[in-house]
Amino acid sequence: MSPATGTMTTIGHRIFSPVTRLASDALRLRPSHVVRNKSLQTRRFAEKAADKPAQTAAKEGSESVAKNAETAATSGSEASKSNSWWDSAEFWGRCGALAGWGMSGAAIYDAMQSSPEIISLNMTGVLIVYSSLFARWAFVVKPQNLLLASCHVTNVAAQCNQMRRALEYKQSNGEDEAVNDILVKAGATAAVGAACVLAGPTVQSAIVNANLGVVSTVAAADAGPFTVHFWAPMSKWLISGASFLELDRPTEKISLAQYSALTLTGFFFSRYALLVTPINYTLW
Repeated sequence: MSPATGTMTTIGHRIFSPVTRLASDALRLRPSHVVRNKSLQTRRFAEKAADKPAQTAAKEGSESVAKNAETAATSGSEASKSNSWWDSAEFWGRCGALAGWGMSGAAIYDAMQSSPEIISLNMTGVLIVYSSLFARWAFVVKPQNLLLASCHVTNVAAQCNQMRRALEYKQSNGEDEAVNDILVKAGATAAVGAACVLAGPTVQSAIVNANLGVVSTVAAADAGPFTVHFWAPMSKWLISGASFLELDRPTEKISLAQYSALTLTGFFFSRYALLVTPINYTLW
């Protein structure tokens, strides 16, 4: 290398060395700044992430407290309501069941003490249908009433026994044709009832899916015509109808015990119908 070249190199080194050092320092410092910034951002993000569950928990806690307070208030109001005998479905249901047991007891008493002459075939047939439906109704209604269901099962048996006694009495008096006619009608009624029970769900589904407006709405109702909640109360109307048909019946052929029990059931059920689920205005 020539002296001139060495001199230029030395001068260039002296000139550019500070610049090179500054650039190198900048390059060395820049990564540390970036790391610190990223570390700071990470820490802030972590703090926010840590605060978020706490805020969520506080919010959920406040909502839970409010919900619990509302539930307690509702439970308190329901408890105070249920403590009143007037608004207690259990109270009126028990009263109705006791009256129903009176009806079953009346049938058993008449079978033991009274002549078959006082047995009304119209009323006995209606009571068999009535108690069959109400035994099912009492089992599915809310609150469930097993005392009422059991009394109606007992009444079905008692009324069937009364029907047997009445038919045997007619046969003993030579009324075989009337007995056969009654048996045919009873068989037809049972067949129609069974067909309705079996085909009911299919027909209901078809009507509801047809979107027929009010008709579909009624068919899908909780106490609609495809439920026992509708037909059990309707059977009480049959009792009223049978009673009107026998207004001219001689008083000595009327079962006072049976009609007294029926009157009591009507009284208790007029209140009970408004306290059960679903509410039953037809029964009221």
